[in-house]
Amino acid sequence: MDVRNMARAARAAQRRLEQTSAEERNAALEAIARALEEQAGQIIAANRADLAAAEEAGLPAPMIARLRLDEGKLAGVIRGVRAVAELPDPLAVEPEGWIRPNGLRIQKVRVPLGVVGIIYESRPGVTVDAAALCLKAGNAVLLKGGKEAARSNAALGEAMAAGLRAVGLPVELAQVLPSTREAAQELMAAHGLVDVLIPRGGAGLIRATVEQSRVPVIETGTGVCHVYVHAAADLGMAREIVINAKCSNPAVCNAAETLLVDRAVAESFLADVGPALAARGVRLRACPESLAILEKAGVGAVEPATEEDWAEEYLDLILAVKVVGGLEEALAHIARYGTAHSEAIVTADAVAADRFLRSVDAAAVYHNASTRFTDGGEFGFGAEIGISTQKLHARGPMGLAELTTYKYVVLGCGQVR
Repeated sequence: MDVRNMARAARAAQRRLEQTSAEERNAALEAIARALEEQAGQIIAANRADLAAAEEAGLPAPMIARLRLDEGKLAGVIRGVRAVAELPDPLAVEPEGWIRPNGLRIQKVRVPLGVVGIIYESRPGVTVDAAALCLKAGNAVLLKGGKEAARSNAALGEAMAAGLRAVGLPVELAQVLPSTREAAQELMAAHGLVDVLIPRGGAGLIRATVEQSRVPVIETGTGVCHVYVHAAADLGMAREIVINAKCSNPAVCNAAETLLVDRAVAESFLADVGPALAARGVRLRACPESLAILEKAGVGAVEPATEEDWAEEYLDLILAVKVVGGLEEALAHIARYGTAHSEAIVTADAVAADRFLRSVDAAAVYHNASTRFTDGGEFGFGAEIGISTQKLHARGPMGLAELTTYKYVVLGCGQVR
């Protein structure tokens, strides 16, 4: 079946799903969770085959780490499905309503987006996470993963189909597309069949999708995130925030990629945090001023930064470091190189913090906290389908509410215009 026919089948299946209750959709998610448990052996075997092929092909270690789906990670994916089932129904929001002078009663009602396409790389867990969120919100989903995870995604797709079949819902509600470039191009061309496309992955994937797609795109994810240590920062707090933002999981989009440090505290702070980062395996790319301080402090894992380093999303244990002359220079640097994802200031100065929070154009801005909190679960949404860095429809972590839109229901008694 080609992608356009798969999209047509998804459209028909979504109309069936739209007539279900929240209880029926939750039962489908529970059935999917059980099917994943029952087919865990096949899923893990498929993932091991993908891992072996990835290692043989010489894929980078961070990509192989994202590809891995062992027993523990699969158990987490299954828990995630059940957690989504426990979330409030996003379609049950009390409608806004008002009455016009002519007696028309107007209601603004939440409805599903329809057919959602997801293009993503490496992480096979996204296959299930995205499907669970879309189904809960009443959407059908077309899942286009990377070729490196083709076997894993196919096995996960078979389990989800078994779960849907068990509760009498169409298996076309959650379809795994072929892992080919042609399938991605067909999906991006499926205007009128697919309502929205969400790319999840590196900058190249997102840029290609935005530039080539005829389907509306919600741009997600590239994260050149900064932590700015202001002159009035509590340096002990700043040290822990920087270490967490870089080291807790460097392969995700909310990890810090650049550290900006006020000149007033640069020598003392970098002499402390530099060795701590190096001890955790972080390699530093430093401006001339910070390079001199770090080398004086005996940090060996440091080299001069290039212009390209300031705009790089490393997704690895690499951190760019720059000394700045104050808040305005930090703001200018973030405005030039940031990707509107997540930005943080560490300071005890309330005026400086307010200026930073108001001025930085990003989906999430932080005062005295790590950028690693830009996450649907951490924000209390229960789960997310991605981090939107654009301004239309959705921004920041996209939970269930962002997988819906609205329509106006107008109730009359014979009014004409």
